[in-house]
Amino acid sequence: QVQPVESGGGSVQAGGSLRLSCAASGWIYSHYCMGWFRQAPGKEREVVAAIDSDGSTSYSDSVKGRFTISQDNLKNTIYLQMNSLKSEDTAMYYCAAYGGQVATAREALIDNDKYVDVWGQGTLVTVSS
Repeated sequence: QVQPVESGGGSVQAGGSLRLSCAASGWIYSHYCMGWFRQAPGKEREVVAAIDSDGSTSYSDSVKGRFTISQDNLKNTIYLQMNSLKSEDTAMYYCAAYGGQVATAREALIDNDKYVDVWGQGTLVTVSS
């Protein structure tokens, strides 16, 4: 079972930036679609960004224009560049890989976590105002 390892979380002031990374051997080649999720205290987990094997990306309205998802196939790593951070971005962030039922980034945003079959361990992002 693939176990992705995340890094890059931490504390930052509002308006700042962070870059999350998530790596696992071979996991990008074995999945059509990858994503980043977050879960804030007392709230449900939500997908914020997804990228598919064609390189197409999709974002939730709450992060569109501020976050960028990317992947490096040679390094088996996906990234989430987060700019202009707000206090409401404070959450545990998880990387994920979707099963074969999800082929596009757009589908991933619609399906949320329904078809995720690999999860990262999570990394905490805290944004202070």
